[in-house]
Amino acid sequence: MRTEPSSPPPSEDERLLGGGGPGVLDAVLAFSLRNKAIVLISLVVIIFVGIRAVVRLPIDAVPDVTDVQVQVLTDTPGLPPVEVERFVTWPVETAMAGLPHTVEVRSLSRFGLSVVTVVFEDGTDLWWARQVVSERLGSARSAIPDGYGAPELGPPSTGLGEVFQFEVRAAEGHEAEYSPMDLRDVLEWQVAPRLRTVPGVVEINAFGGALRTFQVEPSPDRLAAHGLVLADVYEALERNNLTAGGGYLQRGREQVLIRGTALLEGLDDVRQVVVSTVESGTPITIGALGTVRFAPLIRQGAVTRDGRGEAVIGIAMMGFGENARTVSRDLAAAAEQLAPGLPEGVELDVFYDRTD
Repeated sequence: MRTEPSSPPPSEDERLLGGGGPGVLDAVLAFSLRNKAIVLISLVVIIFVGIRAVVRLPIDAVPDVTDVQVQVLTDTPGLPPVEVERFVTWPVETAMAGLPHTVEVRSLSRFGLSVVTVVFEDGTDLWWARQVVSERLGSARSAIPDGYGAPELGPPSTGLGEVFQFEVRAAEGHEAEYSPMDLRDVLEWQVAPRLRTVPGVVEINAFGGALRTFQVEPSPDRLAAHGLVLADVYEALERNNLTAGGGYLQRGREQVLIRGTALLEGLDDVRQVVVSTVESGTPITIGALGTVRFAPLIRQGAVTRDGRGEAVIGIAMMGFGENARTVSRDLAAAAEQLAPGLPEGVELDVFYDRTD
């Protein structure tokens, strides 16, 4: 009489799982049933990490697919494009040739502006790329003639970094109180400095309006009558717009600092600058040689909006790799906070927000 060998008694894992041979999945399930506290704690941690990732997830309406690039900008006031290309753009392009991991070097020469863009291979670290470009700027500066501008690195942003745009305008009923130059002053000196402090913002670009400058318009007849030339006017203005330190005087246990201040802070200060003197000792001032007034810097084009005429707008540039959703949200909050401190009759109107 044959008897079949009896099977071994089921293990604890098999009893928990209802029988069957233990496998990888069976072992995981058995471990989970025996260690409920560990499983529950792990579940809570995973949920917390997931919620935290969702909140910080960089969701962007326009995904940034631009390549890794570094721009070299040179401001060349008054130079036409031909001279900009010859004396500024070409030396900068030559200096950037041969950089490691470079794909191409392209340039743009316009009236008063030179832009050289160095494009690197995909995957190149942007900050390393900016470092190697900055190392070449020294040779580029030495090749540019004096007075033709100094090349500088552009902000670490991309072509899709314009995440927030707004207009500085006069409120309804106050249009006659503020000129485009006044509105540009508000943007340059009150709005832009505050918004630049928002995390993730690398620059606030101003467009439109008129950039306020001191303008001296000497009369050729008056210059000739006194035997002066424009170089004398330039030298007098430069010589009379500075500050100088004179050390200090010891007075007991105190030090009294000595300094000389001759900064030009208004139109009357400019008019009173002495250019020369006649034989009798009478000073010849800037005001006696011509007209001194506020005038806009030479510009190209203008900004209009909604058929209302000229507008003054600001564009916030987001840094490379930043979260457009959070940067735009913080910019909107900062704009609301500074609005009450603007001059009476001036308001901010946001017309583009990447979070929308």
